[in-house]
Amino acid sequence: MSTTDSTTDSTRTGPFAWFHTLGRNGKRAFVGAFGGYGLDAYDFQVLPLGLFAITAYFGITKGEAGLLNTVTLVVSALGGAIAGILADRIGRVRTLMITVITYAVFTVLCGFATSYEMLMVFRALQGLGFGGEWAAGAILVAEYCKPQYRGRTVAFIQSSWAVGWGLSVIVYTVVFSFLPQDIAWRVLFWTGAIPALLVFYVRRNVKDAPKAEQALQTSPRKGRFRAIFQGELGRTTLFAALLATGVQGGYYTLASWVPTFLKTERGLSVVGTGGYLALLISGAFAGYITGGYLTDRLGRKRTFTLFAVLSAILIVLFTQIPAGANGLILLVTFPLGFTTSAIFSGFGSFLAELYPTELRGTGQGFTYNFGRAVGALFPTLVGFLAESMGVGGAMIFGAAGYGIAVVALLGLPETKGVELK
Repeated sequence: MSTTDSTTDSTRTGPFAWFHTLGRNGKRAFVGAFGGYGLDAYDFQVLPLGLFAITAYFGITKGEAGLLNTVTLVVSALGGAIAGILADRIGRVRTLMITVITYAVFTVLCGFATSYEMLMVFRALQGLGFGGEWAAGAILVAEYCKPQYRGRTVAFIQSSWAVGWGLSVIVYTVVFSFLPQDIAWRVLFWTGAIPALLVFYVRRNVKDAPKAEQALQTSPRKGRFRAIFQGELGRTTLFAALLATGVQGGYYTLASWVPTFLKTERGLSVVGTGGYLALLISGAFAGYITGGYLTDRLGRKRTFTLFAVLSAILIVLFTQIPAGANGLILLVTFPLGFTTSAIFSGFGSFLAELYPTELRGTGQGFTYNFGRAVGALFPTLVGFLAESMGVGGAMIFGAAGYGIAVVALLGLPETKGVELK
């Protein structure tokens, strides 16, 4: 490694000083991880956006529609756990490339599904890559960061979810405005081939941090799955998985059902739904960034608690505003996107700080994606309850997830400012 690669600019000041401290290789890793997670979001969101048309095309119930999202998220837990182990055994960068290719290929294949069952299989396999990308990308960048900037740096990676989500809404609005919905949902899935292009950049430009490369070569414990359940790490793994379950249960309730809620219970058109989603996504982007700075200032646990409470309150407000008062929903939409996304900003740094280098991928991959799998039951529950309670009434159960998150924080340490083990 050259001197240019290994040095960082620590003399910069201002809100983006964190970026200059990464060094050349760290900046390249940031670009690769940002693109990977943003396009991960794009490929995930095409299903919720096309769910109304898919439901009509295959003649399925709301519960069966919700099951498509749940299967994706449950299988993504397996993908995340496998990717975490691979990140510790073959490296962060190689694992990142494998996960991006996986979710891109199977998203495209979803567009060729000729039955509900075939779509479910392809969507499940897409979940393998979808679950693994975050584990590899977040760790890759966290290991280049200085401790005082780690929260905000990894939060910017998290913010790419809003970028990918926003891009999917733009494409959805265009595709569904010009094509019949029976073909539009297929075209939306076919655009999921875009992420495959990112692999060329990652392969040519991105390297693992020196600390991770050293652990890869020398540590006898690298990627040992059972090690994260032993001793003090076992307690950490339990409560970190519970934290991830609560936060993601609440979030995926929204991500899976807001488009359908706006169309079926608020009577919005494709363009109208796109407008509300644009406001929700703008709030999400602002939340990711703000949450990152707060997690470095207030600490990891205080920031999680703050946004968990606010998210629960805003979900109830958003879904229970009386019919005909869409203007009031509009007022709540931006804050809802802000709080439910800001809470994610601390995950990348917090989980990385809880585990040693040789087990960081394994621990982070498992806990985050275990939470994703169990949290995935929330959209399905909402789908089945919506048959009797309506979508808005059933979505209140998403607020319960944030209560679970607050309880989980009681069993975890504060890690603000610590050096990675």
